[in-house]
Amino acid sequence: MQLPSRTVQRLSKYRRLLLKFQDLKEPHIFSHDLARLLQLNPVQVRRDLMLIGVSGNHRKGYNVNEIIELIGNRIDNEKGQNVALIGVGNLGKVVVRYLKTSDTKMNIIAAFDIDNKKINKCISGINCHNVCDLREMIKQYSISIAVITVPPDYVENIVQILIDAGIKGILNFTSTHIDTPPNIYLIEYDMITSLEEIAYFVNRD
Repeated sequence: MQLPSRTVQRLSKYRRLLLKFQDLKEPHIFSHDLARLLQLNPVQVRRDLMLIGVSGNHRKGYNVNEIIELIGNRIDNEKGQNVALIGVGNLGKVVVRYLKTSDTKMNIIAAFDIDNKKINKCISGINCHNVCDLREMIKQYSISIAVITVPPDYVENIVQILIDAGIKGILNFTSTHIDTPPNIYLIEYDMITSLEEIAYFVNRD
């Protein structure tokens, strides 16, 4: 059964939080505590855990290591997913460093830019290549996910290259909305929209 996207998002958050407790002796957690730490509804947490086959103990709660393992079984690819970053500006460098130090199955293996000062340089252990090589390297290294952090004027051309090269998923950090075919999973993160949402609720208080 395919999980809803919101469920996958929550499962990822559960795991990242619980990884902090996995080394404790026999770590357990109750659903209401997990919900409180992530500002969620305990009923929703229990439903999510039931979907992946986690069973709790009324006295001790849920086994943390069991949750981590079962989440990995459902949302991870056994070999991991190869990721490319396009646009090695300040934001791109932050994204590379974060992915390289995170406990995730996402393997960021290449970065791309048009700036000759960045090409053939190493960013947090990742080589930066010329964007002209993007199509070839996506196929050569079986890259399935692209993270875009380029200036708005370059977005349309980059997306077309990614589509032609057979990319499967895109995380768009730019302010430019992009259209993709139905077979490509797209997530767009717009910082202004997020800040305006926060500002709206702050103003209401």
